[in-house]
Amino acid sequence: MFIKILTKEYRGEKYYYASLVENKRIDGKVVQTVKANLGAVTGEQIPYLKAAYAKKKPRLVYDED
Repeated sequence: MFIKILTKEYRGEKYYYASLVENKRIDGKVVQTVKANLGAVTGEQIPYLKAAYAKKKPRLVYDED
């Protein structure tokens, strides 16, 4: 499963919508099925949402040296 971000532009402003999507193989073809619509998100929330469902968890907070 992964997060899919859809971008819509309306009157020059971008809006982002997030969905939880799963890939399935049906009759030899890969089909994406939406498991949940998460709704509108801001541009700042996107990396955190993607990191939450990533297989290899990235480090989002870095220590100051």
